[in-house]
Amino acid sequence: MRRSERRGDGGFVTAETAVALPVLVLFATALVWGLLVVAAQVQCVDAARTGARAAARQDPVEEVIRVARDTAPHGARITVGREGDQVRVVVEAKPALLHGLSFQLREEAVALAEETVGVQP
Repeated sequence: MRRSERRGDGGFVTAETAVALPVLVLFATALVWGLLVVAAQVQCVDAARTGARAAARQDPVEEVIRVARDTAPHGARITVGREGDQVRVVVEAKPALLHGLSFQLREEAVALAEETVGVQP
C-alpha cells in the first residue's frame, strides 16, 4: 500500500465516533431512566402491601400512612380506604427524573380486615 491510500481513511473513525457517541449516551440514559422507573414501581408495590397489612390489623390511618410512606418513593401520595370487610391502600408516585412529565405510577393492595376473618355472614 502506498502512503497516499492510507491517509484517505483517517477521518472516518472520527466521523463515526462523532455520530455513535451521542447515540450511546442516549441509550445509556434511557437504560438508567428505565431502571429508576422499575425501582420506583417496586417501591410502590411494597408500600401498598405494607400499608394494607397494617390497615388489616386495624392500625390507625395515620400509622398506616406512616408505614407505607417509609417504603414508598419520595413524594408519593398514599390513600387508605375501606370497602366492607376489605381495606385498600393506594400509592401514587412520580418516578425520579420525570417530575416535568405527566408520568405517574399507581399501585394498590387490598387485604381482608382481620376482625372479619372467620366470621360467618
